[in-house]
Amino acid sequence: MKKRIFLTTIIALAVVAAIFGTKFRSLKREAAAMAAMRPPAAAVTTAPATSGAWRNTLSAVGTVESYQGVALRSEIEGRVTEVAFDSGKTVKAGEVLVQMDTATEVAQLKGLEAGARLAAASLERVQSLRETNANTASDLDTAQANHAEALAAIESLKATLAKKRIVAPFAGRVGIRQVNVGQFLNKGDSIVSIEAVNPAYVDFALPQQELPNLKVGLPVVVKVDAFPGRVFEGTIEAIDPRVSAATRNLRLRAVVPNTDESLRAGLFAHVAVQLPDETKVLELPATAVVYSPYGNSVFVVNEKAGTDGARSLVAEQRFVTTGGKRGDRIAILNGLKAGEQVVTAGQMKLRNGSAVIVNNTVVPANSLKPTPAQS
Repeated sequence: MKKRIFLTTIIALAVVAAIFGTKFRSLKREAAAMAAMRPPAAAVTTAPATSGAWRNTLSAVGTVESYQGVALRSEIEGRVTEVAFDSGKTVKAGEVLVQMDTATEVAQLKGLEAGARLAAASLERVQSLRETNANTASDLDTAQANHAEALAAIESLKATLAKKRIVAPFAGRVGIRQVNVGQFLNKGDSIVSIEAVNPAYVDFALPQQELPNLKVGLPVVVKVDAFPGRVFEGTIEAIDPRVSAATRNLRLRAVVPNTDESLRAGLFAHVAVQLPDETKVLELPATAVVYSPYGNSVFVVNEKAGTDGARSLVAEQRFVTTGGKRGDRIAILNGLKAGEQVVTAGQMKLRNGSAVIVNNTVVPANSLKPTPAQS
């Protein structure tokens, strides 16, 4: 009985060992086959790293300001009898905008002019009598003072009349009017704003370290979010002689032609000051750079010979130091050589040593001065 149990156990162990051995050999063959398999080559686009000369620029943000701009307010009280402008229209220098009621002042002026004529006639009589010593020098002084006082009163009233006739101080475009006919204006009440925006000013600031590179007349390129595809060109007109003690920044003002009045006061502006010197750089399409917390890298495409002698293309990951950007292109400070082919699209499928197939039928945008796509 014990012998039978022993034989049965031996046979069972032998069967289990045979099954385990067969399965182990099968798994080993599958692992070897998997190790021998290679992933298919990934399709990518490439572009060469090229040498170029980039003009050095200083970037800043600023604000568009009017060449001239004021908010017109009433200097004296009075009732509006005429509004001679429409909101948003252009006006000429000296053009009447608002006329206030002057009936009382006109009547007063007639009385003052009559008084001045009387004072003049009295002065003539006193002067004649003085020539014959028929009166005193004090009488002549009094007559002269009365005449001068009458003339001064006339000039004062004429000044008041002029303040009730509000004119454009310079040529420009008026804003939205804030007065109506029949309205009573108090001293200081708003009437309308007027802006002269051709040319336009752009005020911006740069760090104090850039002071040696700046001078009046340097060209600037201005872009505003309101017109994303448009570039406005101008020049630096003035540099503030004082550096801000709070920010240590230097304020500058650029003047930009604005014949169509596209630039409006208050617009946020991106400013690039064009410096006269140039820097030689190695440039690539900006899409070629893979950004990561541990460093920026690109994939360089190289030929590699296989064990069978066949040559194929493989991607080599290379860490690089990036510089400034110009449009769709970026400067590479080190890590690449001119002429090397770099992957510009398809990097997400790659790792170091991945096989690739180059297909440049459709390539990413690669312009130094890109413009918005037209639909």
